[in-house]
This record gives sequence, structure tokens and C-alpha cells, in this order.
Amino acid sequence: MDILNRKIWQQAAGDTNRDYSALCLRWGVILNGPGHAGKWSECQAVLHEEKLSAKKVTGLRRFNEEMQSGDLVVLRLGTSSILAVGEIVGGYEWLEAFGDVDGWDLQHCRRVRWLWKSPENPKKFETYSLKLGDTTQLLNSKVVEDWLRELVIPEKAFNASLPEILDSAEPGMDFALEMFDVSEYLYDKGMSSASINRLQGDIGELIRIAKWYKQQGINPSEYETVAYLVIPLLRSIGWTPQKMAVEWHRVDVALFSELPRENGNLSVVVEVKKLNNSCLTAKSQAQEYASEKQNCRRLIVTDGLRYGVFSKDSNGDFFLDAYLNLAKLQSKYPIYECAGAREAFLLMSPESNMK
Repeated sequence: MDILNRKIWQQAAGDTNRDYSALCLRWGVILNGPGHAGKWSECQAVLHEEKLSAKKVTGLRRFNEEMQSGDLVVLRLGTSSILAVGEIVGGYEWLEAFGDVDGWDLQHCRRVRWLWKSPENPKKFETYSLKLGDTTQLLNSKVVEDWLRELVIPEKAFNASLPEILDSAEPGMDFALEMFDVSEYLYDKGMSSASINRLQGDIGELIRIAKWYKQQGINPSEYETVAYLVIPLLRSIGWTPQKMAVEWHRVDVALFSELPRENGNLSVVVEVKKLNNSCLTAKSQAQEYASEKQNCRRLIVTDGLRYGVFSKDSNGDFFLDAYLNLAKLQSKYPIYECAGAREAFLLMSPESNMK
């Protein structure tokens, strides 16, 4: 590949605990955050008030201003793995579609035409061949540059079209939901008014608890997350203590379609991570537990505030069916290509998990 006179960037796609590279490759993007304060550069005053570090602000400026269309970018994970190589297409964008990337607000976006990608078998270099630290940095690794020069890119890759992204900030694309919308949906699906009223009240309490932890600078343990956030929500949507087992055979929370509590009656495996940790990456661990249980049809992964609901398909594989953020209810999540809060509550309810 010709890299002469081309600026080359290295871009992180998360870390070992939160990997969002699949979204970057699926949608032809690289992402940066925090993005909750709005578009660059109008957001700088808010970020200053929030005391965002000067280093992070400089990184955002580099991403939003210094990157140019036609520049090359290598997508890294850690300091030794490259998952993809692409070229920047067009200018800076702020896309609300990426406002919740497994709990991170990454609305600052650059479109990328991926020329080479191998997420399952990334190119490996010696540790620290790629710089640790800032999400966006200029590449200064000779060994990586030498590899890029030898990389053969088919001509058609340079003309590939970019995927269309449905962004909720566009007219007619508002995916935000009120609890009223959720309540009406659940009532139409057969949930009782009493259960719905309890759910409405409990969600408010759970959000207050999560905000209190943040304000106090407290990182609750996984056990505390289960006790104060996860179990109360499951109780609200109808699960009884008799059909919920905590720390059951390596499973954080096991939900049973009927009694007794045994493998044949296990309906849902719930894998819990600490509040504000990545939850979607826990799918593989939850699936490992569920694979041994023939009647288990759903996985729920959560940090107590966000819930990913995976359903089993006809081949026995689990796919992301719905996603839920209690603090930011949405009707659907185009970037995950899954349903939103209404369906998530329903899929997590006991009625949807009976034999």
C-alpha cells in the first residue's frame, strides 16, 4: 500500500475490558468521547466545567480537527494488535446513534472506508509497537509502517460504499421513549397494571441509587450491584424469590421457569458486572454457562443500569435481541440492530420465559 506523504493515525477501539471494534467495522467509523456535551467545538465550555483533563480535550481536538479526509488509520486493541486499516472519508460528524456504546458516550465520529480488516485474526506485533494512552494518536512505529507498505489492498476496496447509519438526531429518527410508552406496550402484552405501576416507581429509585454512587465516587462491588440494582428490577417485572437463585452453580443470577430449581427448569442466565463496567462483553461468559443447560433460552448481561437481552435462535446460538438503558429509554438501537426498552422488559419478564 502506498503510504508516501499520507498521514497515518492509530485509533483505539476500547480496551481489554470494553471492545467496540465490531461496531467500528460494521458501520465504517472510528469513535471518540465523551460526546454527551454536544458537537465539537461548542462542547468545550461544558467539558471545561466538568473538569475534563487537558490531555483528553487535546485528544478530542486531534480527532475532530486534525484528522483529514484521505488520512490512513489503523484500528488497534491494546499495544500490539491491529484489527483493521482504513482511510478517513469526509469531515467530522457528531452522531447521537453512538451515544451509548456499551455505556460509553462516543458521539464524536469519523467515517472510515476499511481497506483491510481481520478482527478474528488481527495482525500481531511486539508489545508497545503501538502507543498506549490517548484514543487518537499519530502513528510513529516503523515496524507497523513497514507492514503497511507491504500490505496488498484490492483496487475495489478503495471504491467500496460506506454503510448508512440511522442517527436519532435526524428529523423523524427520534428513538427516545417515555415510561408511558413502555407501560402502554407492556399492558397491551398482558402485564398487569399493578406490576407496571411497581416497575415505574422502582426504575426511578434505581436511577437515583446509580446517580448517588456516581456523585459519591463509589464503585459498588458486583455483589452490591446484584443486591441493590439487579434483583429489585427482576422483582419489579414479576420474578419471585422462589424462582431466582443468586450464585447458583457459577451463575450470578439464575431464573427458573418453574420449580424446583434444577437444570431442566433453568430459563435465563443473568451475568452481572459492576456498575459502569462493560456488560455486553460478558455475553461469552454467560453463554458458556447457558450452553450446558438445554432449556435455557435467554441470557441477560447487565451492570445494573444497562441490560442486554440475548435470545437463542434455531441453531442454538444467542443473538442480541434487545438492549435497555434505564436512564435513557429508547425504542430501538440501530447500531446494535436490535430492539429497545419495551421489548427488553417483556423478554426479561417471567411470562416470556415459561416453557
